[in-house]
Amino acid sequence: MARTTLALDDDLLKQLKQRAAGERRTVGALANDLLRRALAPVPRRSRYRLHLTGWTAEAQPGADILDRTALFEVMERGSRP
Repeated sequence: MARTTLALDDDLLKQLKQRAAGERRTVGALANDLLRRALAPVPRRSRYRLHLTGWTAEAQPGADILDRTALFEVMERGSRP
């Protein structure tokens, strides 16, 4: 195992020592575990697959898909004459 010197902020060292004491571990062992977790590769999330369902429809009289106003009028009218 290699040895090294790190410059840690005072508040981090205090937290590290408190946590190590609370877990009855050495500061080095705790630091190793924390660094190992922090540096572990992040597993890739699977891509979300979007499943689209479609349907068929017949053109309705007066429904011009290029004329939004006329199309909304036909949709609002529904099956009413």
